[in-house]
Amino acid sequence: MQFYTDMENQTLREDILLLEGLKVSSQFFIPTFILTLLIYIFIIVSNISLVILILSSRNLHQPMYLLLCNLSINDVVGATVIIPRLLRDLLLSNSERYIHYTNCVIQAFGVHLNAGASHTVLMIMAFDRYVAICNPLRYSTIMTNRMVVKLSVAAWTVAFVMVAILLGLSIRLSRCRSVIFNPLCDNASLFKLSCDSVLINQIYGLGYTVVLLGSSICSMTLTYLKIAVVCVRSKNKALNSKALQTCATHLTVYIILLGSGFIIVILHRFPQLSDHRKVVAIQRTVVLPALNVVIYGLQIKEIKQRIIALFHCSKVAQKK
Repeated sequence: MQFYTDMENQTLREDILLLEGLKVSSQFFIPTFILTLLIYIFIIVSNISLVILILSSRNLHQPMYLLLCNLSINDVVGATVIIPRLLRDLLLSNSERYIHYTNCVIQAFGVHLNAGASHTVLMIMAFDRYVAICNPLRYSTIMTNRMVVKLSVAAWTVAFVMVAILLGLSIRLSRCRSVIFNPLCDNASLFKLSCDSVLINQIYGLGYTVVLLGSSICSMTLTYLKIAVVCVRSKNKALNSKALQTCATHLTVYIILLGSGFIIVILHRFPQLSDHRKVVAIQRTVVLPALNVVIYGLQIKEIKQRIIALFHCSKVAQKK
């Protein structure tokens, strides 16, 4: 009986990991906690409100806005997987930031799914813009509701399968360490817990990054080059103005996502810059989802008009 109890205790100890967490000095602890909490609340409320606004407004039932719902849902899921845990760890001392191995795997899956889906969703949104601007006469026949559903499912499925393989290769490894040198769990942190050979993990991880970023960059470059050619050849100022507005919004979000991703990948290669990498990773997780909804909500004319109309209606109702 004692043997089985010892075995269970040993297994339990092996499944409990220690997170390094964020290094925040006492004088910045309260401002950091409050700011992060407010940003999280803003991400949840604004993104969910944007989805409800799009789904409840008939004039916004267009492919571009329906595809945008994917981005908002992805931001909500990504922020929820990461930020509450981050806030909890801020309240604990360094020696108390424990996480169960299963929860760590779930968080790592959420982190990578969020990053992967961000790229795949932005790629299908770029395809939508390409059809709308380069082939406007056939837009309604190509971008049907069925096509929107197919593109959305494809974006999530590709990201899900690629991340499942990525994490599956790390889960198979035995563990000889129990400290995550990171404020949050990710694939690199998981396979670094093992003393086994991680060559396969590194090869697939590199391949995963090259395929995801490569296909993303190539599709965006080709799409926007073709859009630019159409806009240059076209003398329709209204078309060019609308194309510039919607494409600038989309491209801004993509450049921020790509830039932060490249910085994290590069900093992973320099262990001495680990603190800088952690800060960038947290900023990408916390700030980018908040920026997305601000950029789209304020730059897309139809959404901005709908938001203004809702505020106007609420003020009129209050006066009555």
